[in-house]
Amino acid sequence: MPTPAAKPTTWATATAHDTASPIDAIAAETVTTDATSAHAITTGAITIDASSAKPTIGHTTATRTSYTNATFADATPNDGISTGRITTTTSPPEKIAYPVQLVQPDGRRVLDREHAALVADIGPDRLRQLYLDMVVARRIDTEATALQRQGQLGLWPPLLGQEAAQIGSAHALHPDDYVFCSYREAGVAYCRGVDPAQITRLWRGVAHSCWDPAQINMTNPAIVVGSQGLHATGYAYAAHLDGAEIAVITYFGDGATSQGDIAEALGFAATWSAPVVFFCQNNHWAISEPVRIQSATPIARRAYGYGIPGIQVDGNDVLAVLAVTRQAVARARAGGGPSFIEAITYRMGPHTTADDPTRYRSAAETELWRRRDPIDRIRRLLEREGLWGSTFERQVRERSDEVAARLRTATIEMPDPEPKDLFEHVYATPHSLLDRERREYIAYLEGVRP
Repeated sequence: MPTPAAKPTTWATATAHDTASPIDAIAAETVTTDATSAHAITTGAITIDASSAKPTIGHTTATRTSYTNATFADATPNDGISTGRITTTTSPPEKIAYPVQLVQPDGRRVLDREHAALVADIGPDRLRQLYLDMVVARRIDTEATALQRQGQLGLWPPLLGQEAAQIGSAHALHPDDYVFCSYREAGVAYCRGVDPAQITRLWRGVAHSCWDPAQINMTNPAIVVGSQGLHATGYAYAAHLDGAEIAVITYFGDGATSQGDIAEALGFAATWSAPVVFFCQNNHWAISEPVRIQSATPIARRAYGYGIPGIQVDGNDVLAVLAVTRQAVARARAGGGPSFIEAITYRMGPHTTADDPTRYRSAAETELWRRRDPIDRIRRLLEREGLWGSTFERQVRERSDEVAARLRTATIEMPDPEPKDLFEHVYATPHSLLDRERREYIAYLEGVRP
């Protein structure tokens, strides 16, 4: 059965969805906003279309929505995030910054002219590609998790629930841009062209790394939390001095924002206008520490203190993530300096396979975020716009099965390295101390082996 033709786009209007629990309720209040910013304000549970409000002289009276989800950091009323109580404000009129969202959890588009224009080129084929890449990224993750549970990997850091943040941002990059990742960006690696057969090499303990960074312009997993921020900033500054018109992006989690390395990177990048995009995947949990402990304000606002523009985006909305990342990358490539993106998402699984999240968070919280699943969201959009069909569904299943099979087979068949290989690829050039240690170790091995 061929894939059906696309249907006309429909835009969201004021509609309430069922809420998963009391913490997902939305408190409404009336405020005054700039009439020029009429757009649909969406929280994932209720959408208010500000464009439908009646204008007064110079301003529009619209309904403002406030998050009451307890997993968000507490903030002042003007942040659009409440502390769980109905809030009011007597501050002067100002434009309220809400996390950017272009697709609701039910698959309806949100009317946001500014950011929708940044992804206006994403037609049916590219939208399907985004969906396919997210499904494949999830399949890589679930296969690797299963391999660890079966004793084939020593450890694995799951990305379940964060597919839109990774795939959307990866699709915004140019081939010559450079990626400095943390340890969770297997989805980004896949989009950059990493062979699935290489993704688990480090986690199986057969190599120092997974892939050759020079081939895809992406570093290997950084285990030291936050260190990649400094590396990215230094690389970006060097590229700037060399006259290279590229962008550098570094990925890290909400917990890493409390590390000094990230603070130093932000300060240096701002001072020297380094073309780096700081991409924070706020998945709400730094192992067992909730995000409210990391920051008393939205994390993106930390960037303001360094003179860096910051923006929050619905990290489970692949189109919104693509839009804001494109904007930041374009700014960096044009010499505009650093930017900070906070992608609000959720880590559905454990921190790593050595973790048990049921010990520190509730099943109700996980269920709340399951309803905001990034893959289900885009499938609903495809269905709404007539872009879903049995042929495409079969292609997605076949591709994800193919990638999973290649990853599994390659992992199990990876040869164990020779003990002396431990000394390879430590330094870029010969090193006398390392050479002596290698000789001593080889002599030791030859002395104890039959």
